[in-house]
Amino acid sequence: FSCFVFQRKRRKSKTMKNILVADIMTREPRVIKPSISVLDCIKQMVKKRTGSFPIVEKKKLVGFISQHDVLWAIIKKTKKELQQVNVMEISRRKIATIRPTATVEEAFNKMKKLKLQKLPVIQENELVGMITLRDILNFNPEFYPELNELAKIREESQKLKRLKKREKVIEGVCEECGNQEFLYHSNGILLCESCMNN
Repeated sequence: FSCFVFQRKRRKSKTMKNILVADIMTREPRVIKPSISVLDCIKQMVKKRTGSFPIVEKKKLVGFISQHDVLWAIIKKTKKELQQVNVMEISRRKIATIRPTATVEEAFNKMKKLKLQKLPVIQENELVGMITLRDILNFNPEFYPELNELAKIREESQKLKRLKKREKVIEGVCEECGNQEFLYHSNGILLCESCMNN
């Protein structure tokens, strides 16, 4: 019996290595233009019920904007400024991407390493799709136990860090990097742990 289970696991694992990103990715993801204002981007996020957008110009991926970027802008800028500032001004400079010929396993490992929920799929410098963690989990639910375990480990380590610091900790947007994290009071501003250590 144990031999049979082992063979099944090996067969499943081998299948994951043979399935390509192109097989399960979304082929026409929702995108925005680089000229759109931050305020219009926020409206689009609410309307389309999405947490992020690839920024595309002539089929080329030129940026990526997420809720974290938008939250940072909301805190730092007035409503008038949000109408005047375009998304490229607050978008990420470094964008993690993946090829359509990469395996689903490679995509999953990259998301896990970089702590991302989705990856733009690029072929010959053009955006051809988007793959999300949900796509992978819907395709292969065997990843669920691993993800649950990762979430528990992360939660416990955050609790331990908070206890060690013995400071008032709240969850919010770091005033230095703009990431949504657990924050610590430092010199009158709220910082995430990585910004405090730098």
